[in-house]
Amino acid sequence: MNDALKPEKLPLEPEDSPCQLICSIDKESNMCFGCGRTPEEIADWPLRPPEDRKRILSELPARMPPLRIKLQERRSRRRVNKRQRLSSAKT
Repeated sequence: MNDALKPEKLPLEPEDSPCQLICSIDKESNMCFGCGRTPEEIADWPLRPPEDRKRILSELPARMPPLRIKLQERRSRRRVNKRQRLSSAKT
């Protein structure tokens, strides 16, 4: 096996990784809310050839707007639910 491909030699995240450390996958689109990649793209990112990573990176700007909208909706529902639980617990 080539030394560069040994697991202990691979960097965890290459410099071109779009990871935003918001690792949560949307069940409908199967894409990460933080970076817009699929779980498969995330898992094998370090192993993908540079051309493949460039192609995916070029697709991300189109993937992100719907994911940002869904994330905002999800967060707003959580806040409402928390407020409702807190107010019902006080009464």
